Amino acid sequence: MNNNQMSGKPSIDRPWLQYYPEPMRNMQIPSLTIREYLEQRTLEAGRPAIDYYGNTFYWNDIWENVDAVAKSLRALGFGEGDRIPSFLQAVPEHLFLLLGAEKIGAALICRDDEPTELAFAIRKSKATVAFVPDYISKEDEDLFHAETPLQRMVTVSPYTYAKKECIPEHVANNLRGMYPQETACDPNNLTWEQFLALGKDYTGEVAAPRDPSRPVYGAYTSGSTGVSKLVIHSAENMVGVVYQMAFYAPPAHPQQKWLHFMLPPALIAVTVSMMLFPLSAGKLLILDPFCRMEDFDLEFMRVQPNFCPTIPMMYYVLMDSKRIPADYDMSFFLASGSGAEPLNDRKNREVEAFFRARGCNFTLSAGYGMSEGGSNFTMPMPLFPMVDGCVGMPMPAINISICDPNTDEELGYGEIGEICKAGIGNMLGYQSEEQTRETMRVHADGQTWLHTGDYGYMTKEGILHVLGRGLPERVGGGHLFMMRMESRVVEVSGVSDAFFVFVPDQENDGYFVPYLYVILDDGVALEDIESDIRAVLEEHEQPAEITVIKERPFFHFKTNRKGLTAEILRRGQKVAVAAEETQHHAKINRKGAVTETSKRKSRTSVL
Repeated sequence: MNNNQMSGKPSIDRPWLQYYPEPMRNMQIPSLTIREYLEQRTLEAGRPAIDYYGNTFYWNDIWENVDAVAKSLRALGFGEGDRIPSFLQAVPEHLFLLLGAEKIGAALICRDDEPTELAFAIRKSKATVAFVPDYISKEDEDLFHAETPLQRMVTVSPYTYAKKECIPEHVANNLRGMYPQETACDPNNLTWEQFLALGKDYTGEVAAPRDPSRPVYGAYTSGSTGVSKLVIHSAENMVGVVYQMAFYAPPAHPQQKWLHFMLPPALIAVTVSMMLFPLSAGKLLILDPFCRMEDFDLEFMRVQPNFCPTIPMMYYVLMDSKRIPADYDMSFFLASGSGAEPLNDRKNREVEAFFRARGCNFTLSAGYGMSEGGSNFTMPMPLFPMVDGCVGMPMPAINISICDPNTDEELGYGEIGEICKAGIGNMLGYQSEEQTRETMRVHADGQTWLHTGDYGYMTKEGILHVLGRGLPERVGGGHLFMMRMESRVVEVSGVSDAFFVFVPDQENDGYFVPYLYVILDDGVALEDIESDIRAVLEEHEQPAEITVIKERPFFHFKTNRKGLTAEILRRGQKVAVAAEETQHHAKINRKGAVTETSKRKSRTSVL
């Protein structure tokens, strides 16, 4: 479609399709279970699929384990429609449980959070059994028994499927440090081996009727920008996302390595795009969940992966590493893209320059998506520079619309509005029907659209730009677009890195106040460059406060804006209370002073 034929509405024109080959433009997504899809993509049963600390799983090993897990889940009492809580890391058992749950018609519910939040997940699942790592503490176990219907746990050891002699020392050290003084010890608990033994004598029905559209997987959002919510997906949703990605990733010879680091499978993007996708693409999925983020540089050099899902936090570790030689050849690394949260324009350039200086001949890409949409919505488009929140082009079998947040009316090219997504991959819903209705809305075109809460715009070429979460506004007028503001600040000489936190305005409901955190170059003081920083920002973008820090704080692998917001609000409450107390004391003092003056005046008049 040329520009003269365009309607002016991205969801009607879908200009991004011009960049896809013909077979992808009218892509039909098959309705398959996860197992059916993986079996279709598997070249041979004896092909290596997973490496877990020196132990290789071939596809025939995987299906044997899945079938055994399904029988044991039945023996434990789980069946069709049940929800199975799991708090495991990216270990082989996670995949076996996911596929085993699918076989019996249940859904695996994953979470990685504080103990009270894990207890919440157990309560909501109504399950009497949960799968937990064996380093869970007795204190947490007691909490679960006190606040949930839990009767027993299956405790899973990191060592069950690992070859201990193949675990690097820095990983082994981290593992040893994960065990508390007293671990969970209820006599009703089962080890993973005891759990598998339950199924050996099970003779009842195992497989539920085939249904790719039933719930199979649920995970809680990270809560980095608000309250964490349980997102439910079907196999159809998950396969739909992977199917679109796999077109560009046929199995290669020799087999390529995909390193999966410590990102937990309780993040939907992790299970879908970082585990199921490489398996479907014939990569050797190297699971390495117990290495500290701070040691990612050591694992990167040890494994030398061809691919590795990367997030800004990982880039910081690699670029700041003193252990990677300056001339270290990284040409084994074939592609990289940033997920989890966006990088500002300057950091994009720095990351790309870092890899290119070490032999990597690729263009850095950025992905965009969210848990509610089944993982990523976009594909890389290297023809367009990664500026102003560019995240590439929408995937071929979905649709993207930029909507007016008040009317749901679609906006035109270049107009900023809420990013909405229709098509394959959208969640079945939240646990709360009310929250689902707020997020999944039927528009005038009759389609159901996922309202992401993110704001951005679409170019006439069909390239999506994401500017930030929500549409925060400063009292007095003016919207706050986080990435645009950050990208300007980091270009100021003397600023090494910077990020904003938008805090709810306590005096003006519905408005926000920006706070700026900066990391400065050595020898630079804030007073030297504060005027330069403020000069690149509009009047309504001026931060209420600029704080100098040494390094970015992270929460759940993202910049900890949520924690900093809470800290600022607490500080504001303390100041408000202190001011109120001061005012109260001043009022008392003034009252006392007035009384004394009145007495003096009275005495004077009498005299």
